[in-house]
Amino acid sequence: MTSLVPARTETADLREVEQRVLWLATAMIDHANRVRPNSSGLKVGGHQASCASMVSIMTALYFEHLTATDRVSVKPHASPVLHAINYLLGSLDEEHLTTLRSYGGVQSYPSRTKDPDPADYSTGSVGIGATAPIWGAVARRYVDTHGGGAGTGRQYSLLGDAELDEGACWEAILDPTVADLGEVVWIVDLNRQSLDRVVPNIAANRLQGMFTAAGWQVITLKYGQVLEELFTRPGGAALRERIDGMSNPEYQRLLRCTPGQLRERIPAGDDAIQRLLADVDDETLAVAIRNLGGHDLDALDSAFKAIDDTRPTVIFAYTIKGYGLATEGHPQNHGSLLGEEQMRQLAGLVGADLDDPWHRFADDSPAGKRCAEAASRLRRRERARVKPPKLPTDIGRTPSGTTTTQAALGRTLLDLTRESPEAAERIVTLAPDVSSTTNLGGWLNKVGVWSPSERVDWFADDAETILHWRERPAGQHIELGIAETNLVSLLGELGSTWSRWGQPLLPIGVVYDCFLGRALEPWSFGVYGGGQSILVGTPSGVSLAPEGGAHQSVGTPSIGLEQPGVTSYEPAFAVDAEWCLLEAMSQLGKPGGSSSYLRLSTRPVDQSLASVPGDPAARERRRRQVVGGAYALRRHSDPQVTLVGMGALMTETLVAADRLADQGVGADVVCVTSADLLFRAHRGDADRGVLDQVLPADRARPMVTVLDGHPHALAFLAGVSRVPAVHLGVTGFGQSGSLEDVYRHHGLDTGTIIRAALDVTHR
Repeated sequence: MTSLVPARTETADLREVEQRVLWLATAMIDHANRVRPNSSGLKVGGHQASCASMVSIMTALYFEHLTATDRVSVKPHASPVLHAINYLLGSLDEEHLTTLRSYGGVQSYPSRTKDPDPADYSTGSVGIGATAPIWGAVARRYVDTHGGGAGTGRQYSLLGDAELDEGACWEAILDPTVADLGEVVWIVDLNRQSLDRVVPNIAANRLQGMFTAAGWQVITLKYGQVLEELFTRPGGAALRERIDGMSNPEYQRLLRCTPGQLRERIPAGDDAIQRLLADVDDETLAVAIRNLGGHDLDALDSAFKAIDDTRPTVIFAYTIKGYGLATEGHPQNHGSLLGEEQMRQLAGLVGADLDDPWHRFADDSPAGKRCAEAASRLRRRERARVKPPKLPTDIGRTPSGTTTTQAALGRTLLDLTRESPEAAERIVTLAPDVSSTTNLGGWLNKVGVWSPSERVDWFADDAETILHWRERPAGQHIELGIAETNLVSLLGELGSTWSRWGQPLLPIGVVYDCFLGRALEPWSFGVYGGGQSILVGTPSGVSLAPEGGAHQSVGTPSIGLEQPGVTSYEPAFAVDAEWCLLEAMSQLGKPGGSSSYLRLSTRPVDQSLASVPGDPAARERRRRQVVGGAYALRRHSDPQVTLVGMGALMTETLVAADRLADQGVGADVVCVTSADLLFRAHRGDADRGVLDQVLPADRARPMVTVLDGHPHALAFLAGVSRVPAVHLGVTGFGQSGSLEDVYRHHGLDTGTIIRAALDVTHR
């Protein structure tokens, strides 16, 4: 019998590093679950098997091919592998290796903002981490065409095959922009297992075809050198055909077999295969059945060298979940943990010590030198951070006549090009094919559409063309396909340029407000990862009456109030919208900054109702109250009730106050611009000054709150002074109709407000 187990002396040090990475990642999880005291008794968790399938890929990438300008998104469950690599590179101290999933320790999944060691992208579920490097590539290119400084480099995404089930992946792959991003490289850990089972048909060929159709280079690493050599022998073609034809579960079962069982199961009655295997010793046979491309360092090296940088690349690397562990290939190994004896056996196999698990390589050893060389190669230079541009707080415009808060968005952006051109140059707007319907047309005509290269505008000479689509590197608007996930994912990356390359941008994304829920999760991930941006939801609410329930948002005021890292605004008047937008922009592109959500409306409102003070000092006081969350719009000499309105419903609230006055019932009227900020003040997370000004204790009266959204978003205000209250809002799906009919249907009309006020004052 012959042995085909290769010595591979030219990569022996890399193999040693690979084994140490496997050990460290496994030992971190072991310590967190088996060694570290656990008073609650709850399983800490970790994913030893999911880590093991990525070890070879990440070792080859980080210790041979990665450069300092590259960025990598690591699949969530491989977080310990990243920490192990960072430890060997000297960018994570030993004290952190015992803190996996502990309070203040290394995180369950890679985090740019919470981990003590470098993580290029924060990753989690639903394909968001997988797609992030695509949008990181666009953000880098945008920065480079607007002043430079972002450099070059590939954008790698390391993902599990199950993540390709996520719609976010395919929405990103199919966006027309992506086909030109040659720096994007996805490496798919094709281990053919999910959480509970071996997936019967992973359909790798179909996936490869889908990427090819999208214009990607497809590289497949199915078998390693040992199997490839066997395939060249007599009977080898039959062996390849046999393994290729196996279902995933059948192949996976072979990983749990002894060499004798392998000799029985693999041939399946084929004499040629049986004769081939008879000439192979047991050790080689055991190695061969596990010899997949994703664990072959030489095959990985060849694949990385074959990447075509003129288009995106996907590498399908066949792997084994739990590779090298006692749980290797078991269908339920997703969350399984090695016991102490199994850990000691692993230590013996990889040259480690369970009693001294964090031992580094000697500096003068080949593996130690390999680590030192990689650390030097990957060291990034510190980038000086450009300060965000100074923004005006008040452009000075006092709108008259009738207009909408949505129109104020476009007006403010255009005003900034004149009043603060330095700030305007940092603005980048995004929309999913809704620029014209969200009042960005004037801004788009002014600044143009961003494209990495100049494109011909074939309608430039068409006199009937209102929206001029000039695509050029100097453009400041990015239009995506109708996929909100793509929009907000890019928004998060544009909002991270201040920390990646020291170049702050002021990114503003616009979506129809009813689709905010669909955009929320990827936007939230972007905020979690340090992206600072503004998301505008417009048009909003049942005020979009003729459109019907499918396009009428109900829960978005509550979403804005509850989203961490975000300040939510819903202005009623155009000047309020301007002030809130400028305040939101002032929070972008800096340490300690934050994101904002503006909920705007297409309902035309009489701007004289805002009663903007003419005196400059009084105007500034109003502005401060607007950006602080609320202001008293009317004060009655003898109030019996407080009417609190927000957004589009201020018109009905003010009319109700007038009619109540006709009946001898005095009403204070408070205009809320940010329920979010008021709630923070109420629970003690912010200064109570704004609440004391708009809802002072000496004017505490029964209250009616009203908004175009779910009523509970303002319900907490009754608790400020502990007064009886009625909360009006939308609790059901919308209806088509006139504004009056729809408001009456939901109980938002003036008559309902008046009745609620009379009821609450006579309790």
